[in-house]
Amino acid sequence: MKKIAVLGSTGSIGRQTLDVAREQGDIEITALCARASVDLMEAQIREFKPRKAVMYDEDAARDLRVRVRDLDVEVLAGMDGILEVASMEGYEYFVTGIMGMVGVRPTVAAIESGKKIALANKETLVTAGHIIMPLAAEKGVPILPVDSEHSAIFQSLNGESGNPLAKIWLTASGGPFRGKKASDLLNVTPADALKHPTWAMGPKITIDSSTLVNKGLEVIEARWLFDTDPSKIRVLVHPQSVIHSMVEYEDGSIIAQLGTPDMRLPIQYALYYPERRPMSGERLDFYALGRITFEKPDTETFPALKLAYRAIEQGGNIPTAFNAADELAVQAFLGGRISYPEITEMIQHCMENCRFIKSPSIDEVFDTEKEVQEMLAGWKA
Repeated sequence: MKKIAVLGSTGSIGRQTLDVAREQGDIEITALCARASVDLMEAQIREFKPRKAVMYDEDAARDLRVRVRDLDVEVLAGMDGILEVASMEGYEYFVTGIMGMVGVRPTVAAIESGKKIALANKETLVTAGHIIMPLAAEKGVPILPVDSEHSAIFQSLNGESGNPLAKIWLTASGGPFRGKKASDLLNVTPADALKHPTWAMGPKITIDSSTLVNKGLEVIEARWLFDTDPSKIRVLVHPQSVIHSMVEYEDGSIIAQLGTPDMRLPIQYALYYPERRPMSGERLDFYALGRITFEKPDTETFPALKLAYRAIEQGGNIPTAFNAADELAVQAFLGGRISYPEITEMIQHCMENCRFIKSPSIDEVFDTEKEVQEMLAGWKA
C-alpha cells in the first residue's frame, strides 16, 4: 500500500490526485491539506479517512472540526498544521498541489523528513530552487515533477544518463489569445482569459497560461529540476497540446512525450515511477488528430516570457519578485481592479525596483514577497 499526503487536496491537482487514488485502489491517504474549502474537505475526509486534515484558514479549521467530530481525524490549522503534516511519520510521498509560495516551507520540511516529493507547486523551485535542489540531493530525496511539461522532460531523459542534452523544448498551447496583438488585449476580461483551449485548470494558472507567465515559471522550474543552463531551454507553441515537451540531444536526436491533455497521467507517473500503470480515459488518436503544428512564441505581445528569462539571468531574489508580483496582479485582474496588460506591467515594475539579494535564504524569499506586496499596494492609486 502506497501512503501519501496531499497539500492542496481541494484544488485541481489535489482532486485529480485523489482520482488516481480511487482508480488504483492501493493508495492510502494519510493526510489532506487545503486552504478554506470546508465542504469539499469534509467530503474528502469522509471518503478517504486520513489521520490528519489541515485547513490553512483558521475559521475554516474550526468549522471543519465541528463537522467531522464523529470521525477519527485530527484537524489542524494554519502553517503550523501543514508543517506538522509535512514532517510526520507514516507516509512516503508528499504531493504539493497547492498554489503559491505557501508551498515552499512545507516542501522543505517534507524533504528534511525524507519524503519523496511529487511536485506540482512551481513557486517552490521558482523562488527557492537554489535551496530546494541541494537539500534534496543532501537528503537523497527524489523530486518527481507533476507538471505535464516537466514530467514529459523527465520521461524523455529516462535511460539517457550520461548523454548531455543540447536543448529542452518546453511546449506551450499558446492560450486563448494566440495570434492576437497587444492592441487586441486592452479590453480583455477575466471571462475571456479563462477560456483555455485545451487544459482544464484553476483560475490562477489559466490566467498565467494566457499571459505566458506560466511558461516563464516553467522555464525557471526546468532550470532547477534538470540542472540546465537557461539558454538551452526553448519554448515552442504547440496548439494541439499533445506533445507535452521534448529533449534534444547532442547528436540531433529528439525524444518527446505525447499524450492526451490529462493531468492524471503525470500525477500517476510520479506516484508509481518507474512503473506505468493502466489509466482510464481517452487515448491519443493520431488518425483523428491529423496534424500537429508549431510556432515561435510572440514575446512582443506577451512580454512576460522575456521577463522570466531576464529573472533567471539576474538570479537571486528576482524570480521571487516575478512570481510574487504575478500572484498579486492576477488577483487584481480577476477582481476587476486592473486591465489585462497591467499584469505584465506590475511584474516588470517589481523586478526593476525590488531590493536585490544575491543568494536569499528562505526568510529573505518571504521578505521579498512582502516587499512586492508593499510596492504594489498603491499601484496607480
